[in-house]
Amino acid sequence: MPPPFEHILYEKREHVAYVTLNRPQVMNALHPPLYAELNQAWAEVIDDDQVWVAVLTGAGNRAFSAGSDLKWRVEDADENELRNPTHATSDVLDNCHKPIIAAINGYAVGGGLELALTCDLIVAASTAQLGLPEARRGLLADRGGVFRLSRRLPYHLAMGMILTGRLVGAQEAHTMGLVNEVAAEAEPVMDVAQRWVEQILECGPLAVQAAKQAVTKTIDLSVSQALSQLEDLSAVRRLRDSQDYAEGPKAFAEKRKPEWKGR
Repeated sequence: MPPPFEHILYEKREHVAYVTLNRPQVMNALHPPLYAELNQAWAEVIDDDQVWVAVLTGAGNRAFSAGSDLKWRVEDADENELRNPTHATSDVLDNCHKPIIAAINGYAVGGGLELALTCDLIVAASTAQLGLPEARRGLLADRGGVFRLSRRLPYHLAMGMILTGRLVGAQEAHTMGLVNEVAAEAEPVMDVAQRWVEQILECGPLAVQAAKQAVTKTIDLSVSQALSQLEDLSAVRRLRDSQDYAEGPKAFAEKRKPEWKGR
């Protein structure tokens, strides 16, 4: 079981983990204590074989996350550390082969959008606003935002957001290809996320994990290089050796739904 948290909520229902940023009084603004708890939650998702998919959202309907807690930055942060930050070369989610869905309700700006960009799918409420406004505050989206956004979108679209700090609405984000689906007006965004969860759960969990690792670990390689490394990937080997690898074809032949075990 995950430890009790102060700044996030963690709930597991069947094979789904729900992680909620829980500082609604400050629009789920991000600070180091929250990031530390979030890393613990992701470690739980990674280690729990009964978790097959996760959903990340924010408490309340005003914001997924309004980004860095600037009040904390001014009052509590170490000034020297702010001016000379050290950056980890990897994120805990780099080792997570399970799909993660970001459900954006309201603002996902700055660090909030950076969090969403670490997820595999993004769904948004019709009123959602997304952006990296750091340049407007003389700052830099340095937790991966400038790198991930420019890899998700065509160059000119990404730079249009990064260099102006402007926010885009949910429908524009969907048109750009940044968001997978936008909720209908007044439809809870978690209902949209749940539809994607259910579609993912129809698939073999180990097949999904193998597919994600195959994409994320070889995305910068040529197809021939990627194919040469495919069988060395841990999630691929786990899939090949699993009961589920036989269950899928067997269920198809017997004209029934497969019964996935995740092993």
